[in-house]
Amino acid sequence: MANRIGIDVGGTNVKIALVGDKGNIIYSNSIPTRAEMGYEYTINNMKQAVSDLLKETNSNSKDIEGIGFGFPGQVDYQEGIVRLAPNIPGWVNVPIAKVFEEEFGIPTRVDNDVRCAALGELNFGAGKGCQNLICITVGTGIGSGLIINGKLVRGASNSAGEIGHIKLDITGGPLCGCGDRGCLEAFASGPSIVSMAEEYIKGGKSTKYRELANPDITPYIVSEAAKQGDRVAQKIFTIMGEYIGIGLTSVVNLLNPEKIIIGGGVADAGDILLAPIRETIAKRAIPVSAAAVEIVPAQLGNTAGVIGASLLIKS
Repeated sequence: MANRIGIDVGGTNVKIALVGDKGNIIYSNSIPTRAEMGYEYTINNMKQAVSDLLKETNSNSKDIEGIGFGFPGQVDYQEGIVRLAPNIPGWVNVPIAKVFEEEFGIPTRVDNDVRCAALGELNFGAGKGCQNLICITVGTGIGSGLIINGKLVRGASNSAGEIGHIKLDITGGPLCGCGDRGCLEAFASGPSIVSMAEEYIKGGKSTKYRELANPDITPYIVSEAAKQGDRVAQKIFTIMGEYIGIGLTSVVNLLNPEKIIIGGGVADAGDILLAPIRETIAKRAIPVSAAAVEIVPAQLGNTAGVIGASLLIKS
């Protein structure tokens, strides 16, 4: 079986990999996104990176089954267009699939980066053998990929899976990046952890993460403090886990998944975050659905995006 190319586009870096049919990464590279230079600059760099990949692996276009892109933001999977990538300025209605098909003569697909991660985990990670699962990433925002009856769900306008915008507060709540208030993402993402940590310091709480900050507080530093036994940091992750658990309770009741796979930078905290998520779902979801679902960490780490993107040609 021919190999495939997966490309995971982020605000800072673009990861590129040649992926084998068993999900093995044969070759990988990373280049800076340089969003400030404009999307044409990034596209040209990605073209060069693909050319370098082909050269380094002694491959040609006939050896490659497909190219897949994962983008953070809104995409049109059917048309192969990046509609809007909020964290990468300038990426508005960019026909990325057409550009690369014309350049390399290789079938090209594009999808949301979290849906790509879900595909990767389904086929080669924590979701192997599942038919119904949710893969969520908890980082700067909260996104998800939905697998129902073994198929990736995209929705009527390619925007299914916006779990971060489930409403937790109908009276208002914190302002979310989407422009609305009370969204799960506004309560329980990386910036929320930092904000809560800073509030505890202002309130006079003595905390380990204040000592660890160098100089700024980050979700990683708060999680490290929690692992070292700092009660304030542990309380922050308990609250965050409860918020995420409440949001996921609605998903469990609606979709009845076998697994919820949790990844992303904030999820690196492990059971400090996962334990309160599990407890909240067990308490609040419909018992028959709560009993059926397993909450597990993602397995593929930073490779989930490129591996999943490489599978788009088959999805």
